[in-house]
Amino acid sequence: MRILYEKPSHGYQLIDEVEQISCGCHRLETGSIYTLLRRMEHRGLVESEWKRSESTGPERRIYRVTDMGKEALRNGLESIARRKTMMDDLAEFYRKNFPEAEKGGETT
Repeated sequence: MRILYEKPSHGYQLIDEVEQISCGCHRLETGSIYTLLRRMEHRGLVESEWKRSESTGPERRIYRVTDMGKEALRNGLESIARRKTMMDDLAEFYRKNFPEAEKGGETT
């Protein structure tokens, strides 16, 4: 939803954006993204409309975040902060117990 909040997009754009933001670590399947978008639309978090592309290409369904979706994003900050604390703690555990892993060293 963050991507849609910043820029209304169609499914293929979202797939590319997620891959770019995650430095290639996450690649969404076409079917997965459209299933997710339909679920978010059904919950009132996003809305869509068909728009003709700027070139002579086919119409595309463009998704944008609704007011309810913006509220969900706002509320998500607390959840993200808790997850970040957990991940920071986990990273510290690894640094303390496996310092060679951070330097890319191999273990046997």
